[in-house]
This record gives sequence, structure tokens and C-alpha cells, in this order.
Amino acid sequence: MKRLFLVFSVLVVCSCGAQPAPPQGDSGERDDREPTVERAVAERSTTGDAEESTAQEDAPTQKSGGQGAESTRPADGEPELREGPATTSTASRAAVGTNGMVSTAHPLATRAGVEVLQDGGNAFDAAVAVGAALNVVEPMMSGVGGYGATVVYDAERGETRFLETGSRTPESLDPSIFRPPTPGYQENRCGGPVVSTPGNLNAWRLMWEEYGEEEWSRLFEPAVGYAEEGFVIGEETAGWIGSEYPAFPANAQEIYGRNGAPLRTGDRLVQEDLADSMRTIAENGAGAIYGGELGQAMVAEARENGSFLTEKDLRENRARWRPTVVSDYGGGEIVTAGPPSTAWGALLRLGTMGELDPASLGQNTSPYVHALTEISKNAFSQTSQYAADPPLDELLTEPYFAEQAAAVDFSAAGPIEWPRTSDPAKSCSPTGYVPTTDASASASASASAQASVGHTTHFVVADREGNVVSSTQTLGNVFGSKLMPEGTGLWLNDQLAWSRFEPRGTVFDVYAGRQTLYALCPTIVLRDGRPVVALGTPGGRTIPQTTTQMITNIQAFGMDVQEAISAPRFSFVIPDLLGVEPQIPADVRSQLEVLGHNVYVDEFGFGNAHGLAIEYGKEGNPSRFTGGADPRGEGAATGL
Repeated sequence: MKRLFLVFSVLVVCSCGAQPAPPQGDSGERDDREPTVERAVAERSTTGDAEESTAQEDAPTQKSGGQGAESTRPADGEPELREGPATTSTASRAAVGTNGMVSTAHPLATRAGVEVLQDGGNAFDAAVAVGAALNVVEPMMSGVGGYGATVVYDAERGETRFLETGSRTPESLDPSIFRPPTPGYQENRCGGPVVSTPGNLNAWRLMWEEYGEEEWSRLFEPAVGYAEEGFVIGEETAGWIGSEYPAFPANAQEIYGRNGAPLRTGDRLVQEDLADSMRTIAENGAGAIYGGELGQAMVAEARENGSFLTEKDLRENRARWRPTVVSDYGGGEIVTAGPPSTAWGALLRLGTMGELDPASLGQNTSPYVHALTEISKNAFSQTSQYAADPPLDELLTEPYFAEQAAAVDFSAAGPIEWPRTSDPAKSCSPTGYVPTTDASASASASASAQASVGHTTHFVVADREGNVVSSTQTLGNVFGSKLMPEGTGLWLNDQLAWSRFEPRGTVFDVYAGRQTLYALCPTIVLRDGRPVVALGTPGGRTIPQTTTQMITNIQAFGMDVQEAISAPRFSFVIPDLLGVEPQIPADVRSQLEVLGHNVYVDEFGFGNAHGLAIEYGKEGNPSRFTGGADPRGEGAATGL
């Protein structure tokens, strides 16, 4: 099939992101069609001119279409696109489209999604292509070896659903290895012992089987191309490679290094093993991992490094459709992931904040920051107590929201009820932060590192029919467990490292064979039953707070999706610190300190969010899409 795509769809890094230096290849030249950020920037256009796609043409094209509705594309195979503007986002301007929107943490992943939509695929097809592409171009944050949470809107049925990856603790796990008196118990909290069952690929396949219209193999062509041909890495990717490189196994150092040193900004990352793995997945579907050779390689590598993971654990992994959690706020319905996610904590914050009329407090004023911080303390206490089994019929109600809003003391910061960890987990990420001899500064720097590191990715996709995918996917920590099975190019997660091993017996403890918990918070906002906003962010325990702020920016302060994402953020950080981004004014910080908050300035920022918004015409069909990408990262939103 001849593939056409509009020049404006060639993706662009947000203007606030650092532009990579020229590549340092042996020849000093590269092909004009090589997928690089620099080429994408050079080709930016809003004119709608067409040219041929650079997607790989040699990937297998096994015909096994999904079980969704038949494609509505014209007989000649080319989709009919509405006429209208289409642009890519900048730090201050939202992307615009009339036929759909894609926003991801990397321009090449965004391009992969846009091309699938332009080929006639739907949002669900594009989401699979984006997830696979991110495995290649943002390998430190997510991938086939990881897990995640996805909320979708099915336009045909008019319903939202939560897709859960089914990641579980290995059935044969012995939790005692993570606690004293086991020798090396802290070291066991990293690497092989903390690998859980990967679930992302099963989730992609389940979504495609139900909704997909494109051929499965087609969706992996961009990932195969980016991995095989290579791409020029930006400053953020180079920074993470540089900080984690010493912990990589030798086979990964060969891929991510040159002459014994980590790749740098402007170098080209080629991942031939990963290209082969993506081809295998394109040919064999989820069976490549769950019962296939790639899964066998994962288990062998993990067990060689102390994991309890077995092939039986992989075979029994099941992605599932689960109920969403919904709460009213600002004239809309906020829909997010249900248990085992603790995303309901964001709804608790939003509902309570709504009782205080945030518009009257003012965006990022000291009363607003103080109020949301106090509300977050209660939300932390509730999620710590109930985790994935919350009494939502009590917590997400107007009476409870009003009660908690009335409890906010605007004259002083209050305490937090949080179970203290007597033996904190060993950090699994040698992130290379500069140490300091000042105890207070050291504590703030440590909190900053724990709170602001993304470790995760979020993307959103919407198509011209109004289908929407909002997906948060992760490896756990950066590059997960730092284990890469030989010959696969795939990183394994370290999800169990996020457990709370002390005190034992809490809801966040590690249990053999149990569904693992997480704070991932993919969100869709409905108005009159239709999606008007979809967004999400990485950021560990800061995710619900960042989500709350972005939605409030839109619903209460009237921002568009790019403004809401770009606006300065803050986050309460356990045990009792308040991190603020540098753009929060100094006088606000001073006022917060007077109230009793332990304020520190987080130079790294919180999260790396992506989102979109949809407007509807008189007949109720989508008429205009806008998209935003976080200036804290290197991603892009592009409309079509």
C-alpha cells in the first residue's frame, strides 16, 4: 500500500528542548531520510504538502487484522482527511489538527503514531505503534519488558475502559530476601530479584484484537526502522545513558557506548538486536514473549541474576479490561485507572480542591499551593491505608470532599500520617547527582532525585472518529533492572523495587503471586459523555499531584492543554518536603515557608506530561484537536 503523509506531520521537538549536536558518525554524513530529530526540525511545515513516508517497507506484513469494526477508508486504501490546519506544539503554543492528534515523549514516536493514523489506522492502532517506537527511541522509560496502565474511549460505544497489563510478582518469590537478616538484602532490592512479569505487549495485543484495523505487523515498522537504522540521541537520552552506563551489562554497554564510553548528545544509537526482537513480535504477536523464545531469554537472564521469574509466570500473564474510576470536577467527569492503580488519589485531590474554589485562590499563589499540599497529605494517608482496595463510595463523595476541604488550615502547614519506613530501599539508579556536605541541602537534593525523575512515559492519541487512548507505561526505574537478555535489546523492569519492604505486612509490601500496585494515572476528561481532554505524566509518587494541577489549570484557570502542561508545578514529597519548580515566584516560596512548609527548589522539575483536547462541531463530531507536549522533556505533539 502506498503510504502518504503530510509534511506537517514530520515531528518536531518542542522549541524549549535542547537540540542535539550533529552526529559523530564515521563518515561525517548521513542519509537525508535517516530518522533524526534534526531532520524533523528542518522539515517542520503547516502547509499540508505530501511526500512519501520514511516508514520501513521491508518489515513482515502478516495479515491478521483485529476484531474491531472494518476500516472506513476509501477503496483505494488512502484515508480521507478533513481539510484544515495541522501543526506541531511548542512550549507556548498547542499543536492543532482537524483529523486527530498524537503527543508523546519523543518526536519519532509521535511521527510513528501520526503515520499510522494517516494510513487509515485508528487511535488504538496508533497507540501500539507509539508504544513500540518509544521502546526504541526512549528505551530508558518503557518497553516490552515493562508494564503500564491505559484508559481508552471507544467512540462507537461511547464508553471508557481501563486496560491493565496484568503484571504480577513471581509465584515462587521468597519475600525474606528483601529483609534482614538475609545477607545482602538491600542489594536484593535492585536487579534480578525485583523483576516482575512484564505485561505491556499483552496489553497492546489485547487492545489491538478488540479495536485494531491495521495489520499487526504494520504497527511495528517504525520501531524496526528506528532501531535498525539508528537515530540521533538528544540531551535527555544521552544524560540518562551517561548516568546509568556503569550499571549496564557488557552487552548493553556495547549498544549504548562507543570505545568504552557512553554515547553522547548527537551520537547515533543503533539497536540491531532490538530491531530483530521487534520483527519477531511483528511476526508472532504476544506469543513471542509469553511462551516464545524472547520470553525464554528474559527468564534465563532474570534468573541468572537472582530473579524468581519463570516461564510459567509469563504464560499466565493476562492483560485485562477493568473498571475505570470516575469523579465529577469542574463541570466534567474525570476518568482514570481503577485498582490496582492508586490513581483514585488524584480524584480525591481534585474533588477536595473543587470545594475550595481554586479560581478564587489564584493559580500558583501561596494559598493555592498551600491548600493543594495539605490536601495531598490527606490523599497520601488514604492511599497508604487503602491502596488498591479503597472504599470509593465513601472517599469520592461530596460530603467527604467538603469535610476534607473544611479541615484545611490556611494559617499553618499540618502534619502527615504516613507509615515511616525504618529501612528505606537502596537506590537502584546511579543518577550521578552531585553530593553536598550540607545536611539540609543533601536531603533536598535526595528528595528532588526521588520525586522528579520520570522513570516512565505517557502518551495520548486521538483519531478523527473521536477514539482516544491515554497511556502511561514504565520499566519502573530508569532502564528498569539494568538487565538485558543477550541478543534481544530488551530491558527488563524492576517493578518490585517500588514496594515498601519495611514495615512488613503493609498493602505496599511484596507478596508472591500478587497483582503489583502502582500510581500510574492515565486520565480522560468527559463532558456530556464525550472526551474533551486526555493527559498524563510520569513522576512516581508525584503523578497524582501533577495530574491534579494540570486538570485544574484547564478546568479552573481556563488554560489550553499546552499552557496547562507548561505551567510551573510543585509537589509534596514524602516524608515532609515541598518541592517547587524554579518558576514559582520567590515571594510565594517565602510565604509558604512562613506557613511551615519545608520548601526546596527542584531544578529538575516534576514529570514529563503529554495531553490533548477535542472540540466538537454542531453535529457532535470532533472538529478540532489541540495537543501539548511538556517543555521539561524532548517530546512533541502533532496534529493531522
